[in-house]
Amino acid sequence: MQGSANLNLMIRAARKAGRSLVKDFREVENLQVSMKGAGDFVSRADTAAENIIREELLGTRPNYGWLAEESGDEVAGADPTRRWIVDPLDGTTNFLHGLPHWAVSIALEHKGEIVAAVIFDPAKDEMFVAEKGQGAWLNQSRLRVSGRSRLIECIFATGLPFGGRADLPETLQDLARILPACAGVRRWGAAALDMAYVAAGRYDGFWERKLHAWDIAAGVLILREAGGLVEPLRPGGDILADGEVICANGAIFEQFAAIIRNEG
Repeated sequence: MQGSANLNLMIRAARKAGRSLVKDFREVENLQVSMKGAGDFVSRADTAAENIIREELLGTRPNYGWLAEESGDEVAGADPTRRWIVDPLDGTTNFLHGLPHWAVSIALEHKGEIVAAVIFDPAKDEMFVAEKGQGAWLNQSRLRVSGRSRLIECIFATGLPFGGRADLPETLQDLARILPACAGVRRWGAAALDMAYVAAGRYDGFWERKLHAWDIAAGVLILREAGGLVEPLRPGGDILADGEVICANGAIFEQFAAIIRNEG
């Protein structure tokens, strides 16, 4: 696709950060003997990738605002209508364990709406991109959500709470309702890629709680531009502010959402 200057800037930043992460990823295996050492290393790799993205984006668009995982706090720009929303390494635990399933996620928000998005999987060289009204793409191929209309044929993705998180019982209840009705549920540990995979028709739907704006901002636009439906998990909520989302192709969304929302 012929992207805008901003989208091309985002793609360039994602690729540059991806090259840095791939180089660091090759070193992770050597650090597995020390959990603390590996964790510290990955934290440095994550921070280095964010610095690369920040330099690329704010170096070219210094007036835009900034919200990213490592820096945490939102930085207001001179242009109050635009901000970058960045996750330099989505799937950090996968990265730490040497699993090649992680991504760089970059979104551009304008007046409260995501207008451009990039999710880059460097390990597989898959670049998912979208701009508002221009469709969604994987490398040079147009993306469309799946056309499956029978829930029993569908595969869904979610996140499973870990480390004693308070939302574990709720998620277990979700699984108890959805597993008997579908072909399977996957937990691959990278929310940005989960949403990109729904856009590509690899998954038929996705839901998760306790996320951050940088985990899902890019995925929201890519999915919608691929023809998917994306809503707050709780009706009337705010996806980015609440960190809760549910999405699927249009044919099964209502049935899927009713099960996850426990609407009877």
